[in-house]
Amino acid sequence: MAIPTPAATTGLREIKKQETRQLISDHATRLFIAQGFEQTTIAEIAAAARVAKKTVTNYFPRKEDLALDHQEQFAVSLAAAVTARRQGESALAALRRAFADAVAAQDPVAGFSGQQFARMIADSPTLSACLRGLHDQREHHLARALAEATGAHPDDITVQTAAGLLSAVHRVLFHRIQTLTLAGHPNDQIAHTIAAEAAEAFNLLEPALSSYGTD
Repeated sequence: MAIPTPAATTGLREIKKQETRQLISDHATRLFIAQGFEQTTIAEIAAAARVAKKTVTNYFPRKEDLALDHQEQFAVSLAAAVTARRQGESALAALRRAFADAVAAQDPVAGFSGQQFARMIADSPTLSACLRGLHDQREHHLARALAEATGAHPDDITVQTAAGLLSAVHRVLFHRIQTLTLAGHPNDQIAHTIAAEAAEAFNLLEPALSSYGTD
């Protein structure tokens, strides 16, 4: 019988941890949707997942983390698009292209969360406030990426204004996707609608930012 190597043991341990994390997250989401975020307790989630309450909080330090498990990806998404822009591509063009790709993929980070999940957030004051905070974090990260791209200080007024304008468009489009989702429109229809509306929204920024952040 083969003896597992330390690397294999570590790999299996990580897989087990990811499986446990996903199990807890799945049960938490199910309970949040069924009962409401505020009404669901950590103890109920632990019982449903058949783990200790401490295990839940080890994986998810805050209750909000159980519901919004793409927080880090969301917060850095705009900054990442700017950092990864093509040679000679402006920040606006890079963000526009990245958003079009996200819509085509119906990416949850762009707002394609499904009606039940969108309703869970809309009905929860805590999650709604957390989401607003994530939009603010995303703007902050974007400002830092724009500062690096232009060689300016993050507090520079041009950087702050550009970040505010670009973030505002994404915030509006995100909420538009959520509104259409809550109204019961299917994702394919939402994607078609948002693709056209996004073009109009980004066009408004072209006169001011068409060359901003170009290498």
